[in-house]
Amino acid sequence: MDIDAIRRHCLRLPHATENVQWGADLCFKVGERLFAVAPLELAPVRLSFKCTPESFVELCERPGIIPAPYMARAQWVALQSLDAVPDDELRGLLAKSYSLVWERLPKKLREGLERTASARSKPGAAGRSRVLKSASRGQKASPGRRQ
Repeated sequence: MDIDAIRRHCLRLPHATENVQWGADLCFKVGERLFAVAPLELAPVRLSFKCTPESFVELCERPGIIPAPYMARAQWVALQSLDAVPDDELRGLLAKSYSLVWERLPKKLREGLERTASARSKPGAAGRSRVLKSASRGQKASPGRRQ
């Protein structure tokens, strides 16, 4: 997997966001908490993510996988190359990292994220129907309304 495929996969996860921090590290978060980090510049580590205590020990025994610098005590591993793990397994590990972080979010934050996501999907239908009615009458939608 390359960094673009990792990015696409991580951003498909519900409520996942990305930002660049610490100079040139692409950070994937849920509820403002990290679940994966990929340096965008040349670095000894290509990708870091959270895992269970059992998989932490197991993964660190493999070549090309080390305890993540600064994050090992929280069961984070670091891949020294993106091909240290097969693509399908890496997708599963990233999804597991996401779920480990999601489960540790405060209940109110999780509920708020879920409410926000469901609210975004519902009003669009009403907004689109107004735009369609206006368009059918040959009128333009007013500025500020979703199109």
